[in-house]
Amino acid sequence: MAYPDDLLSSGEHVVIHKHPHWKMLIFPVFWLLVVVALGTYLAGLVGDQSWAAAAWIALAVVGVVLILWLTLTPVARWRTTHFIITSDRVMYREGVFKRTGLDIPLARVNSVRFEHSFIDRVLGCGTLIIESASDEPLEFDDIPSVEKVHTMLYREVNDNPDDDFHPGVVDGRA
Repeated sequence: MAYPDDLLSSGEHVVIHKHPHWKMLIFPVFWLLVVVALGTYLAGLVGDQSWAAAAWIALAVVGVVLILWLTLTPVARWRTTHFIITSDRVMYREGVFKRTGLDIPLARVNSVRFEHSFIDRVLGCGTLIIESASDEPLEFDDIPSVEKVHTMLYREVNDNPDDDFHPGVVDGRA
């Protein structure tokens, strides 16, 4: 899903738009499976009891609340978190009910680096660290393809058309 163009300045275009890595959804899916399996098992245990109907209603209510809390809330949080690099700035938006945002003009970016553990490397994600005019470096966790994002951000920050590679051109001469 593309970032809405009406939220961009005139002449600004989106270079990269990412959601956090899908690894953030592992535990919500795990809890969904656990709640459904446990609810089904418990519903089967009380099936022969005279109070089975009341127990099934209670199990359904508890199951729905747990699924909303442990599965749907994290999925909504993942879906509404955006990491965007445009031609003018780095944008980070997150939140479902309380929306927060951070914009860093590319002119203010001093350095960009990334980190990823072995597991992050296997999964293809990592942490992007942006040092700007602020006191502390800003860390953005679980960025998919963090090395490519790092390279694209570096290119946008240091975009000089004279330093682009042109095959067959040596020292500016054809």
